[in-house]
Amino acid sequence: MTKLLPRPLGPPRFIRRRIGGIHARFFSASSSSTVTDAEIASLARKHQHSLSLADLVKHGRPPLSETSLLSSANFTLSLLPIRLAHRLQALRNLPYIVVSNPNISRIYNNYLHSLSILLPYMKAAAQGRPISSLDDEIKFTKVLAELVATHTDTIPILARGFLESRRYISPADVTRFLDAHLRARIGTRLIAEQHIALHFSSQPHFDPQASPTPCPDHPTYIGVIDTALKPAHTIESCAGFVADICELRYGSRPLLYIDGEPDTTFAFVPMHLEYIVTELLKNAFRATVENRSREPVVVTVAPEPPLRDQPGTVPDIKASPEERGSFKSDDIRPLDDNAPGVTIRIRDRGGGVAPDVLPQIWSYSFTTFSDDDEFPGSSGNDGLSAIASANTGVSSIAGLGYGLPLSRAYAEYFGGGIAVQSLYGWGTDVYLRLKGVGSIDK
Repeated sequence: MTKLLPRPLGPPRFIRRRIGGIHARFFSASSSSTVTDAEIASLARKHQHSLSLADLVKHGRPPLSETSLLSSANFTLSLLPIRLAHRLQALRNLPYIVVSNPNISRIYNNYLHSLSILLPYMKAAAQGRPISSLDDEIKFTKVLAELVATHTDTIPILARGFLESRRYISPADVTRFLDAHLRARIGTRLIAEQHIALHFSSQPHFDPQASPTPCPDHPTYIGVIDTALKPAHTIESCAGFVADICELRYGSRPLLYIDGEPDTTFAFVPMHLEYIVTELLKNAFRATVENRSREPVVVTVAPEPPLRDQPGTVPDIKASPEERGSFKSDDIRPLDDNAPGVTIRIRDRGGGVAPDVLPQIWSYSFTTFSDDDEFPGSSGNDGLSAIASANTGVSSIAGLGYGLPLSRAYAEYFGGGIAVQSLYGWGTDVYLRLKGVGSIDK
């Protein structure tokens, strides 16, 4: 059993990320007037490519050759405009009074602007003029990085918009929309960030500080995918940061132990794991402190065998269709259906979840924060709100009820999931299953 070090070296990477001088910018509809309704409708009718992680790593390990880098750029270009058009169409299908909300309208205009920037590239490629030189690729990647930065705050802005529009749309409709929208956004952002990371890690004199997305100069990385990720390291980093915030807010620092097989490694996207683990530990630490429990939070790392033929050894981690409504996922598939994964159990003695609350924890409109708490993003001293901030597009959304459902979206996107087992009056076990992406030989 490993005891958590008393102080971490710093916050987890997904909170430390810098955009390299690029700031998110928001645009009015007039700046996106080059996209016609007919063009949006035409693109939205096209089939959205079912992405696999094999697509993301097929160009090889960095540094890429010029041919591979150009292939990555053109592949990225072939996917993004169609995905943006699908999101625009989904926003248009919302009630008009909801889309008219300033925050939701702002997101609509951001998608419209991004499509207007990428559409000329797509039209040129359709006319036989793809991205064919390194100069073209550099310009395209710069544009792509700016667009990624533009959409950084999509989630908190949408959250505020739906909160302000709650009179005009039901919680069930909000959950259905966000399930589809945020999962699609995970894939769209991953496509863009993967190419940006491959671009920067293929430069002759790689400078990690200049890159707007993490692309460590390390042989285990292919773009933003770490093929030898050690979950125990991520847990320690995130737990240390959350404990710092707890100490600042409550004057108490919960203990954490890691057991199981902490040396386990597998292939995954580190930033996604960091967000999920931070959110789950935030809940466990907060419950521990508020319940005045002196018991440590215990995290067990349990690797799966290559073939998993024994159902029922852990709770059913996948959500049922009834729980997720009519949502049909375009989740990214692993390279290998038999790829081993990892199950992480987070156990606390924080009193558990009340039976009347438990069914609501997966709703985007549900939150355990009371009306007396500071509104998220305000100047209040709610340190726990701050730790939800991340350049994965997850900004200050604590208190808006997005933490657990969004964490589950990240986990399910790669074929995993999250299950909660509560003993009311005692504590909570959270099972996070992460599906490995499979063997990567390139």
